Amino acid sequence: MVHLANMSPAKLGALCAAISVVFFSINDVAIKFLSGGYALHQVVLIRSVIGLIVILALIAPLTSGWAIARTKRLPMHMLRGLCVVFANMTFFLGLAAMPLADAVAIFFISPLVITVFSVIFLGETVGLRRWAAIAVGFIGVLIMMRPGTDAFQAASFFPLAAAFFYAGIHVLTRHIGGTETAATMAFYIQIMFIVVCIAMGLVVGDGRFGDQSDPSLAFLLRAWSWPLPADYPVFVIIGVGIGIGGYLISQAYRVTEASFVAPFEYLALPMSVAWGMIVFSEYPQMWDYIGMAFILGAGLFTVWREAQVKQPGLQRPLRR
Repeated sequence: MVHLANMSPAKLGALCAAISVVFFSINDVAIKFLSGGYALHQVVLIRSVIGLIVILALIAPLTSGWAIARTKRLPMHMLRGLCVVFANMTFFLGLAAMPLADAVAIFFISPLVITVFSVIFLGETVGLRRWAAIAVGFIGVLIMMRPGTDAFQAASFFPLAAAFFYAGIHVLTRHIGGTETAATMAFYIQIMFIVVCIAMGLVVGDGRFGDQSDPSLAFLLRAWSWPLPADYPVFVIIGVGIGIGGYLISQAYRVTEASFVAPFEYLALPMSVAWGMIVFSEYPQMWDYIGMAFILGAGLFTVWREAQVKQPGLQRPLRR
């Protein structure tokens, strides 16, 4: 058996990325499963508390111990954490009303948005081929959303918004990724989740606005309730998964080039199609597959092209 310490950075990065994607994919399925009976902020709060326990009990002792909480860049961690919170919240609101694969596919426009943000906020140069890929990717989104038709769902704007928040996380990570460890970033993300979810619970957790016919709004505004014993394992799975998965994806981007790791994240797309069919009996239509192909192709081309022109391969943020 090959020990992790003896692995090459490329193999270790690939392993960490692949395992994290499995955790994230299971997390998406579980969140969608729970969206019909609990409030979003309650689910995320329970998940984050369990995730924080995993970080402190398992990851911290194996890394820098309690030093993971030490940072001189707390405001940046808080801002980055808020972007992660909103990226997650908007994506999960989409999951409540949309087929799993559709939400995941639209979210994967994020690498293209990251490229646009890199031009706007970081002053990077993007050539004609990558602009063309960005256009193709957004055409794929339009194909999947199909505005103006009976197939259009307003909820599809939620994963699109999540992609933009994710791109914002990437820009912020470029400012702190060189000085902050993966464990420290994972720690403060869970802290921000807990703070925001408690605040939301205090404001709307009594369910005063919970009488909503829209699945996304109902998920957001539903009253808190004590979880059913049958759902305890689901909460544990998503809590443990987000703690370990978040750390692993950060480590993957730390030990090897982003252009090598990023394609592994796209494994989530075929996994979401399979989960949707198996768990929720969701079968994508032909236009869905075409849109997915446009988004997948454009995203992978953008990642490959960035590697070709030797764009900085700094750490990307964890997804959830």
